[in-house]
Amino acid sequence: MSTEENTAEDLQRQMLELGAAARAAATVLAQTPVEAKNLALRAAAAALRDGGAAILAANATDMAAAEQRNLTPALLDRLLLTPERIEAMAKGLEAVAELADPVGDTIAEWQRPNGLRIARVRVPLGVIGIIYESRPNVTADAGTLCLKSGNAAILRGGSESFHSARAIHDCLLAGLQAAGLPEGAIQLVPTRDRAAVGMMLTMPQHIDIIVPRGGRGLIERVQTESRIPVIAHLDGNCHVYVDGSADLEMARQISLNAKLRRTGICGASETLLVDRQCAASHLAPLVKDLLDAGCEVRGDEYTQGADQRVVPATEADWGTEFLDSIIAVKVVDGLDAAIAHIENYGSHHTECIIADDMQTAERFLAEVDSAIVLHNASTQFADGSEFGMGAEIGISTNRLHARGPVGVEQLTSYKYVVHGQGQVRP
Repeated sequence: MSTEENTAEDLQRQMLELGAAARAAATVLAQTPVEAKNLALRAAAAALRDGGAAILAANATDMAAAEQRNLTPALLDRLLLTPERIEAMAKGLEAVAELADPVGDTIAEWQRPNGLRIARVRVPLGVIGIIYESRPNVTADAGTLCLKSGNAAILRGGSESFHSARAIHDCLLAGLQAAGLPEGAIQLVPTRDRAAVGMMLTMPQHIDIIVPRGGRGLIERVQTESRIPVIAHLDGNCHVYVDGSADLEMARQISLNAKLRRTGICGASETLLVDRQCAASHLAPLVKDLLDAGCEVRGDEYTQGADQRVVPATEADWGTEFLDSIIAVKVVDGLDAAIAHIENYGSHHTECIIADDMQTAERFLAEVDSAIVLHNASTQFADGSEFGMGAEIGISTNRLHARGPVGVEQLTSYKYVVHGQGQVRP
């Protein structure tokens, strides 16, 4: 039932009902055999394929509304579903089904001198509330990962993807039904009312973890208002640093892909740093490639001299996640200056160094304090599926509990299981 026209009191009652259903489902899921979870995932994947036409029709409704609102091309690309993207969602569900079950996995075990046998065992977190914007495929990714890790999920998608998310959620419900699992295992908040977000953040009796996935405004609101622990997915102000030892052709390929493969994802690079040592030979070709591909380049004084099409960069540009065909470019005095720039302006998400010198590369990987650091590879690989995790809820920039791609293992905690033979403590 939609709460589009309901009062605040009606909405609060419905949110509490969602929470209670999720809590009951979490109790069941914590003991659900992996075979049942995998059956649900594979049945949901089949439902996605069978329901492709309905999903595309729902997405067309969302796209039409988004175009009327004049959303940027990058945001429209985030929202858009195609047959290929639906198939990718289905394959993602099947890939998660193939993963080992994390629940019940023994992380470590040991025996004490008094004979006690102690094991640290993975358990689900419980009920996870996921609040996300624009990208409808997060509905499938989040629901899938929560189910596989034995958690119940309450999903609150963005208003832009309202109809698309509902169509995808219908397929997830079909999977749950096929496996005989409670529908409360994966629930979608059935309203675009922003008040629902505030209610989710103040339901600690029903929700154990909140995972926000979206822009800085959403993340900051959740971190400020939540009475529930948060796994934050902050903005992706990602950097590519071209070291003086970098191969030019490799640098050209990586820098172009890192920025323009998909500009609207969090792993897209937003700043290109070029070592002054190679600027004379590398800077102009790198900048030309980006400009010729339709990317606006905002550069420092040195970069402006490399191509007359470069526009001056402002101080704000160095800290901006553009999510568009725009990049900031700066010439820096070597590795130390590059690391300092990233620390000062970055969001601790994903950074890349292009270098042939291994000693320099290892220093970058060790000293840059971001969730993902890469050597000679595009920042667009910052993705759970590319890491072999099947899917991800997001890229966590937290330092506690989970960091980087959040997959099934990151959605578990652990408990200690102790076996004795009648020991009592003296």
